[in-house]
Amino acid sequence: MMKKKGMIALLVASMCIGALTGCGGAEQTGGDSAGEGKVINIYSWNDEFRERVEAVYPEVESTSEDGTVTTLKDGTEIHWIVNPNQDGVYQQKLDEALLNQANAAADDKVDIFLSETDYVNKYTDADADVAMPLTDLGIDPATDLKDQYGFTKTTASDANGVQRGSTWQCCPGLLVYRRDIAMDVFGTDDPAAIGEKVKDWDAMKATAEELKAKGYFTFASYADTFRLYGNSIEDSWVKPGETAINVDPKIMKWINDSKEWLDAGYLDKSVKGQFNDDWNKSMGSSSKVFAFLLPAWGIDFVLDPNWDGETGAWAVTNPPQEYNWGGSYIHACTGTDNPEHVRDIILAMTVEEENLLKISREYSDFTNTVSGMQKAAGDSAFASEFLGGQNPFEYFAPVAESIKIAPLSAYDQGCVELIQNAFSDYFQGMVDYDKAKANFETAIIERYPDITAVNWPD
Repeated sequence: MMKKKGMIALLVASMCIGALTGCGGAEQTGGDSAGEGKVINIYSWNDEFRERVEAVYPEVESTSEDGTVTTLKDGTEIHWIVNPNQDGVYQQKLDEALLNQANAAADDKVDIFLSETDYVNKYTDADADVAMPLTDLGIDPATDLKDQYGFTKTTASDANGVQRGSTWQCCPGLLVYRRDIAMDVFGTDDPAAIGEKVKDWDAMKATAEELKAKGYFTFASYADTFRLYGNSIEDSWVKPGETAINVDPKIMKWINDSKEWLDAGYLDKSVKGQFNDDWNKSMGSSSKVFAFLLPAWGIDFVLDPNWDGETGAWAVTNPPQEYNWGGSYIHACTGTDNPEHVRDIILAMTVEEENLLKISREYSDFTNTVSGMQKAAGDSAFASEFLGGQNPFEYFAPVAESIKIAPLSAYDQGCVELIQNAFSDYFQGMVDYDKAKANFETAIIERYPDITAVNWPD
């Protein structure tokens, strides 16, 4: 019972358990789609999913100029309900809609909603019962999704191994580096040669010393390496049925290594965290930062817009450790009155290889079919103009096949954000080590009132 109460509290702390479990009773597939509702409500945090649906879903007829309504060929309307991720607004709005699902009018019901890797577990939890098992839609993960990367299927499953979501995206990360800095320091910008110099953390540290000797930083921020350590934790932040945060030894290693690298001058002390003005500027042509650790979306949506130099100045190679960063999961909402349409959209967006290859070509996404990405890795049509004609899929594909996803919990987003916030102050010399630990404990319990303790490794 403790776990169920915790999950409900995570959805909307002020609402009662009965309101959420009232979301049950979804209509099952097998009926005629003509008997379905005329409005498909899709909740997301930006236009990314809509644009990809428009690009590859064959039933799309048109979309309104303001992007809020897409009309299908059978007259059904997709209504796009978009709220920003910032400050938890998207989850708050989604949670409110989920809690009203059982009593909502047919055309107001949530039919599809998206989640991100950092909080997908909150919505796939079996006790929460808000994301339908794919088998209830007539989708068999063992056969229909057999070509997806295994870790994405695990990520979208509940604790019982029941898959409750699917994704068009796979987000392996690479090391993305400045060619000019590589030439200046190493005398080569060849991806294979640079790959040897960054192939593991020992090699990376030696390379960092070479870069420092020439006046360069290896990475911009201590936050840049967090995902590599965080993706390799052995146990989940909170084990099923428990209410204690368990800080994995790999997280402590990130803390210790980050402090060492910062003190050694391998990182830029003026850059505090990521996705802020200083971090964005560190991607500019006047920056002394050699490399970033980014997935495909990071290159396309973050690095490229922040780069103010010539095209072709960056290249990719293998990271010092395999990792995944991000991913948007598509869920059929329990209680949808459009199960046939929802099934059709999920299959078109996450199973059809040609659709996914088109998304990769047009949007640079690394998509979620193993066979498709193996094809892309050897196809010059997938070369990147931004990367000077290099085909990044050649490096993304083997990383994706080696990823083992860390055990998930519904508390991952808060833990990932707040541990970095707390120790940022320590890295910057504002608080000592013990105070940073205490600040994390305070912050995590404020975020999740059902947490009763924080356990640190010996």
